[in-house]
Amino acid sequence: MSYKAQDVSFSRNASFADDDEEFGGPEARRVLERKLLRKLDLRMSILIVIYILNYIDRNNAAAARLRGFEKDLGLHGSQFPTILSILYVGYIIMQVPSNMFLNYIGKPSIYLPACMAVWGVISILTGITHNFVGALLTRFFLGFVEAAFFPGALFLLSKWYKRSELSLRTAILSCGSLLSNAFGALIASGILDSMEGKMGQAAWRWLFYIEGAMTVFVAVCAIFILPDFPETSSRWLSPAEVSLAKRRMAEDAGVGDEQETEDKSHFTGLFQAVTDWRVWWMAFALTSIVISLSFNAFFPTLSATMGFNRTKTLLLCAPPWIFATIVALLNSRHSDATGERCWHIITPLFFGLIGFIIAASTMNLAARYISLFLMSQSYAGFIVFLAWVSNTFARPPSKRAVTLALINAFSQLGNIAGSYVWPPGWGPSYQYSYAICISTNGLGIIMCFIFRHHLAFLNRRAEEIDESSGSRKLAKYIL
Repeated sequence: MSYKAQDVSFSRNASFADDDEEFGGPEARRVLERKLLRKLDLRMSILIVIYILNYIDRNNAAAARLRGFEKDLGLHGSQFPTILSILYVGYIIMQVPSNMFLNYIGKPSIYLPACMAVWGVISILTGITHNFVGALLTRFFLGFVEAAFFPGALFLLSKWYKRSELSLRTAILSCGSLLSNAFGALIASGILDSMEGKMGQAAWRWLFYIEGAMTVFVAVCAIFILPDFPETSSRWLSPAEVSLAKRRMAEDAGVGDEQETEDKSHFTGLFQAVTDWRVWWMAFALTSIVISLSFNAFFPTLSATMGFNRTKTLLLCAPPWIFATIVALLNSRHSDATGERCWHIITPLFFGLIGFIIAASTMNLAARYISLFLMSQSYAGFIVFLAWVSNTFARPPSKRAVTLALINAFSQLGNIAGSYVWPPGWGPSYQYSYAICISTNGLGIIMCFIFRHHLAFLNRRAEEIDESSGSRKLAKYIL
């Protein structure tokens, strides 16, 4: 179903159109809206940099592993995957409370950078650890604080952008994680090759020091750049732009966010989210997809199976993620243009499935490197899935805040499980690992397809109600 057709039916009804005179008429409103979006996009761009650093700080242990991280800390057995997985325990615990708190205070420009500065300091502290327990504690608290960023960023985007604009912006944000895999490997390669023994410190320790310091610096800058919510953004917007920002969101769903913010019905939103079976369906689907994407944390290890030295191994990690970034942007842009979500999720996942099958079937160098490209681009489906969540649970905002955090937090169980999917004993072919990815990828595809049919049924029922009542006010779900 075309989103543009839906937009005509419920996004801007007659009563709102009449009020365009507040902005000088329809044409003047369009000019003002373009200006608003330019200013907004410019400020929101800092989220990409933050997300790059978020993922670099989260995944630098994988690069450090190539330079003696395990040996220096005396790790053995399953201790390294435990260090990876413990991050997601804290990450899961804090996401829902964090988003509820963010919705309550309405100050993402202060809250998100503050959390970022703290996780930067924790990342630095990882570099001074000398045993398993120390690394375990820093990783746990790193996840605990990092939990604020991604669901908070998704919620912030959903407070400013209409549904027809959200997938592309979500993709641009999420490309930060993809670019972090590319540039993170390049940065790690430079640090690990040049800093060994400097001031008596191992290169992998410098990796945590330098990347953590970068995070703290950007966090300070973000305080002055990130926007707050529309109703609290008069510092950098004119009164007309503030009014238009709130009007856009009210028109997009037929209900404004600001009234519920005044009511502060945050625990109502929590109850609505946890009692909606569709939230749990999408949470399980995303968890299955996340398990299939667990190769991300072990990408240098999988690249190393091609037999190159450590420097070339890290450099070879970059091209697949640059390719994945391009595919994700094109896929999300087309998803917004057509107003379709499900097939834009399933298609990249299907090509990722082919990548897993190739990698499991051969040790041929060229084939395995091609499989890394196919596996990486499956993130394009994951990104559109996040936009689909925001679209499906658009209102009320307190429910949306909890839903985004709940689904993202629950899906991190997939990262915990995924940390144990790639044991060294299964290498270098990792056939069993790829078999698990094939199964979970396929389950995610099936669940998305079933959910699409459910939403289509709801849309048909809404159309029948509209026709019987002579009204065109019920919002239709994006499929």
